[in-house]
Amino acid sequence: MKRATTTILLMLCSFMLACSDIRSEPVEYTADNVVLQGYLAYDNSITGKRPGLLVVHEWWGHNDYARKRARMLAKLGYTALAVDMYGNGKQAEHPKEAGNFASEIMQNKDLRYARFMAALNLLRQHETVDTERIAAIGYCFGGSVVLHMARSGLDLDGVVSFHGGLSTQEPAQPGAVKARILVCHGEEDKLIPSEQVATFRDEMQKARADFRIISYEGAKHSFTNPDADSYAKKFNLPVGYNAEADKQSWADMQKFLKTTFEK
Repeated sequence: MKRATTTILLMLCSFMLACSDIRSEPVEYTADNVVLQGYLAYDNSITGKRPGLLVVHEWWGHNDYARKRARMLAKLGYTALAVDMYGNGKQAEHPKEAGNFASEIMQNKDLRYARFMAALNLLRQHETVDTERIAAIGYCFGGSVVLHMARSGLDLDGVVSFHGGLSTQEPAQPGAVKARILVCHGEEDKLIPSEQVATFRDEMQKARADFRIISYEGAKHSFTNPDADSYAKKFNLPVGYNAEADKQSWADMQKFLKTTFEK
C-alpha cells in the first residue's frame, strides 16, 4: 500500500511538472534615473493571482544564480522577480570589486531603499501577483538587504536570508518589524561568526519580531551556491557549497512561506 501511494505521488508530481508553463524574461525598471535590470519568472499554467517573491542577489551582482532561484520559485507557484541592486546589471569579477559594489548599497540607506522599492513596485504591478501576499529572499549580500528591509518596518509578509550578514548600524525598534523572518545560517560560516548571530537574536527579541534562526551543521558561507567551491579555490575565500544544507534550507524556506502566506 505504501509503495502504491508513493508511486501515485510521483506520477502526480511528474504530471504537474509536465503541465507547468514557466515564463521568464528580463525586465527593466528605474530608480533615481538609474536603469535596473531584473528578471521575472512565473508559471503561466496557473490561473489567478499568486504570492510574489523578490530575490536579492549575492555580492557578485544580478547573475544566472539569482535567475535560477527565480525560476525555482516560479515552479513552486510563485511569481518571482530577481532584482538588480547595483544598477545596469553590473556584476563583479573579483571579491574586491564585489565588496565595493555591496558597500555602496549598504552604506547608503536611501539608495538601498529606493532600489528595493522600485523592484517591489514592479512586482506588485504584474498581473499574476496578489499584492496582499509578498515576501523577499536574499543570498549573502541579498540576505542582509532583505533583513534591513524588515528592520525598517517595510510591509512585507516575510523575508528569508540565506547566509546573509546579520550585523547592522540600524537595529530594529520595538514593534517596528512587520515581516516574519527566517535566517538560514551555516554553523561553520567564518564570515558570520556566532557572536553576530547572538547579537542578531538579541536585537530581534528586543524588537519583539516573529523570527527563527536555523543553523546547518557543517555549512560554510555561501552554502547554497554550487559555484562557491570554485570561488573558494580561485580567490582563497572561506566559502563552500553544501548540498545537504542547500536542500534542507530550500525546504525550510518552502515551509516558512507556506505558513506565512496562510496567515
